[in-house]
Amino acid sequence: MSTATRPVKIRGTGSFTPSKVLTNEDLSKIVDTSDEWIYTRTGIKERRIASEEETTSTMGAEAAKKAIAAAGLTVDDIDMIIVGTMSPDMPFPSTACLVQTQLGARKAVCMDLQAACSGFLYIMEAATGFLCTGRYRNVLVIGSEKLSSILDWQDRTTCVLFGDGAGAAVLSLAEEGESGGIIDFSLGADGSNAELLYMPGGGCAIPASESSIQQRHHFLKMRGREVYKHAVRVMSQAAIEIVEQNGLRADQLSCVIPHQANMRIIEALSTRLSIPIERFYLNLDKYGNTSAASIPIALDEAVRAGKVKQGDKILLVAFGAGLTWGAALVEW
Repeated sequence: MSTATRPVKIRGTGSFTPSKVLTNEDLSKIVDTSDEWIYTRTGIKERRIASEEETTSTMGAEAAKKAIAAAGLTVDDIDMIIVGTMSPDMPFPSTACLVQTQLGARKAVCMDLQAACSGFLYIMEAATGFLCTGRYRNVLVIGSEKLSSILDWQDRTTCVLFGDGAGAAVLSLAEEGESGGIIDFSLGADGSNAELLYMPGGGCAIPASESSIQQRHHFLKMRGREVYKHAVRVMSQAAIEIVEQNGLRADQLSCVIPHQANMRIIEALSTRLSIPIERFYLNLDKYGNTSAASIPIALDEAVRAGKVKQGDKILLVAFGAGLTWGAALVEW
């Protein structure tokens, strides 16, 4: 087996969001809340909600098609598909296998990886590792979530935060002499705080039953105040470490693409990194928290809007259930 030494590049990006928009005003008719209450605490104005026909796999496949086209490839060029999600179509088979069928990418090896909102950074590093073996040429990474299917629409503290969508990228080894690529990753996890953000039901610990349904165990649960504290601390730590370890200064970063969870978290991150908020790419107000889809959707929008240009150094940083976190440094 050969081992590649060339850098890994993000060859193309794509994203998909459902057409249905759920505004804060719409939510105020469902739970005791208001546009002012939600926006001042989160920075969210609206989010997208998938239809019954739209699933994690179908949204992921739509984002993937755009990423493959942007990379100048065809589905036959894809050697591997990795999907990051915490809301799969079903426990098994993997969502990646379902995406493979929808794309017709019959040559691709398929698997899912679950790291919640940090999922896209985790699958990027996994894909980079696979590519560097020399065995694979083009790996399709997808962050896709239908979080509306696991939200408790009676809990105003959580249902206002999340939305549905998908983002994707094709990662490939750089050609000889080609500049740029993924510089480094910094990932972390702390399972001792798993109860801060989790869904207790649906696994072997609490399988589906009449009792588990009555106790609403099959919905996302979150202790928001504690999550906020951990998110600011570990995202800042990961971001500062990866920049310093690679001999860079924060002011050399052209763009920061953070996980779009809460504006207060992003503002605190901006302060700790001493990077102006204007250098952060933000779409939180439009989509809310889309978990593993958050960063790839934002990355695709930033690229297509010309916010990311060749030679730019960009920072991706995320935090999620697990608890998990991570940062990635990329030269475009």
